[in-house]
Amino acid sequence: MPLAESSPPPALAPLASGAGPRPIDIALLISVFVVAACGLLYELAAGALASYVLGDSVLQFSTIIGTYLFAMGVGSWLSRYFERQLPAHFLRIELLVALIGGALPATLFLANAYVPGAFRFLLYGMVLMVGTLVGLEIPLVMRILKRNTVLKDLVSQVLTFDYLGALAVSLAFPLLLVPQLGLIRTGLLFGLMNAAVALWAVWLFRGELRRLRAHAVACVLVLGALLAGFVGADHITTLAEDKFYQDRIVFSTASPYQRIVVTQGKAGHRLFLNGNLQFAERDEYRYHEALVHPAMAAHGAPKRVAVLGGGDGMAVREILKYPSVESVTLVELDPAMTQAFTANPMLARLNGGALQSPNLHIVNTDAFQWLQQGQDTFDVIVVDFPDPTNFSIGKLYTNSFYALLDKRLTASGYAVVQTTSPLVARQSFWTVVTSIESVGLTARPYHAHVPSFGEWGFVLASRRPWRMPDALPEGLQFLSPQTLPLLFDFPLDMARVPAEVQRLSNQVLVHTYEREWGRAAAH
Repeated sequence: MPLAESSPPPALAPLASGAGPRPIDIALLISVFVVAACGLLYELAAGALASYVLGDSVLQFSTIIGTYLFAMGVGSWLSRYFERQLPAHFLRIELLVALIGGALPATLFLANAYVPGAFRFLLYGMVLMVGTLVGLEIPLVMRILKRNTVLKDLVSQVLTFDYLGALAVSLAFPLLLVPQLGLIRTGLLFGLMNAAVALWAVWLFRGELRRLRAHAVACVLVLGALLAGFVGADHITTLAEDKFYQDRIVFSTASPYQRIVVTQGKAGHRLFLNGNLQFAERDEYRYHEALVHPAMAAHGAPKRVAVLGGGDGMAVREILKYPSVESVTLVELDPAMTQAFTANPMLARLNGGALQSPNLHIVNTDAFQWLQQGQDTFDVIVVDFPDPTNFSIGKLYTNSFYALLDKRLTASGYAVVQTTSPLVARQSFWTVVTSIESVGLTARPYHAHVPSFGEWGFVLASRRPWRMPDALPEGLQFLSPQTLPLLFDFPLDMARVPAEVQRLSNQVLVHTYEREWGRAAAH
């Protein structure tokens, strides 16, 4: 006759009044800690992958968290239908969470490379499954523990271990796990932890499990599959990325901020951040010459220069072509970028060893905070951020940011901002121009054709009117004094359109950018 929840076996008879916690209860509470850590890890991994592939990290994390919590609610509600053999149900659920959650990052990476159209469906399908299973876990553990624990102690103990597990993984995920292991290995590691909890449950409840051998074999098989995936994680990553990037990957690393990949193919080396192309070796000179020289040459003799973003060192390379430059401050959030393009000989060659210059000072911090906290002023500030695909980057395109930028310019200084495509994202481009003008700076927009990106835009910002320079450094491949004026001519399909100011409180640019580039991708 099946064991009912109301009739625990003698080994699990209620404790006498005043008795301390039994080893089996302590083991289950430790399991709660692991279960909570694993559940949150899968949620964070799904959110990170969604933001990598779909952009707009705020939207993606919000929808992933909402979906996951809804699924947990469904799982908690379904737990009411589990009445007998609770330990057996618990370990089966653990094995399912281990397999689905542990394989989630690897599955989504492969889906994005081979069947990108199925990525969103798989993402939310797996989040729903994992969330439902995690929602089942804690109620079952609480009902098993209820055999031996007073209700008030039961709730406090379970929730304490649950929250501690969530805290531990929320700190470890960005600071330790992803930088050291990568998303795929991190997912598989926590899958192994879930499977280990299931194996532990087999041992703890060996006296009341009906098919003990079958449960043990299932645990060993799941552990073996996840361990094989963990060992072969590099092959899985290579398989997915080789298909996605097409060209041979010659450098890759993951930081708390992004996935950095450099490929080599017909276009030479190409840099990707979270799957988005940042430059191609064959034509990056067009972009970086257009970004740097109109501001630098117009100033005349800039001595102190700052670069915000641009951790690849390409902009610094162009700046160092001016003999008057005495110091360059590079403010790059991600130390993995500056380290890679400084220490790796292949990558350092691309920027001509610019990041090893004795005149360069690298600051790895948030550019917004750096502007707020510093007092130094600069003759030229080059702003080379990624496009405003999410709110965390969007803050670097707000009028608040440009007001801070204004304070760090000398009276005769110039700032230049890379500003997406005025052809593909026309309103987004003019939103940046409008936002710069809203803080009292003079804005001078221009554009250049970069084959890897198409028509690309920039904006010069200053307190004094910009003047056309008479000369440019020798050895440039794209710009000349004769062709420079052409960059400031806008044809009708890129001409100015009405645009709102981008503010911290509205972040209108992020929505406009997403709409315009989404429309372009659809065509």
